Amino acid sequence: MRIVSHTCSNTEIVCALGRAGWLVGVDDHSDHPASVVSRLPRIGPDLDVDVERIRTLEPDLVITSLTVPGHERCLERLEAAGLPLLVTCPHTLSDVASDIRRIGEAIDAREKADRLADRLDAIRTADPPEHAPVPILVEWWPKPVIVPGRHSWVNEMLRLAGGVNPWEERDAESLEVDSGMARAAAPEAIVMSWCGVEEAKYRPHVVKRRAGWSSIPAIAKDRIFPVSEAWLGRPGPRLIDGIEKLRSVVSTVRHGR
Repeated sequence: MRIVSHTCSNTEIVCALGRAGWLVGVDDHSDHPASVVSRLPRIGPDLDVDVERIRTLEPDLVITSLTVPGHERCLERLEAAGLPLLVTCPHTLSDVASDIRRIGEAIDAREKADRLADRLDAIRTADPPEHAPVPILVEWWPKPVIVPGRHSWVNEMLRLAGGVNPWEERDAESLEVDSGMARAAAPEAIVMSWCGVEEAKYRPHVVKRRAGWSSIPAIAKDRIFPVSEAWLGRPGPRLIDGIEKLRSVVSTVRHGR
């Protein structure tokens, strides 16, 4: 089977299911596993894929996504080209597990998909820590500050780690937060998870210098943590590791380190 993957998460799922050798193309942002994606043809950025380029790769299946605003325009063009599609659109960890199973079924990797999805299901249904949840601001973008809303798997990840997203009840996938909202939420920690930016380029001083933020506990106590969006923002296998990274943040806050 010839597979083209659109979005980092779908590429990582295909590889986790042992079908890296079936990939014939990936989007420009797919960067893991590096040993796999470095050798593959690129189909363009995830918000502007080259449909003709995809067509020349003669895929039996294009795995695409609706996880980011703008993906719907790519999907329309892929559908218009008559390409064979599998579309993911997860909002919860349960959705992610279901997508892993769907992809596994489509690429003849059902057994591995079931094992991976079962592992994620076991983690997501575990009891959260017994202590009071620690308010954590996870930011997808620094200016303006964009955070997850209700329709994000990050809420479950935070709860499993012993934290809570102050905006988990806002009816949105993500939303912009101003200084007043941040002060009212009083997060004990801020997690930088800037989409499309390498973790090595995250800059805590960008967070610290925001006007009106100095009284926020996370800023006052210098609790600003970099956690790559690869661990939090991609609905695939590495969310499991992302939960552990959030647990480390919560532990640091609770023990005053």
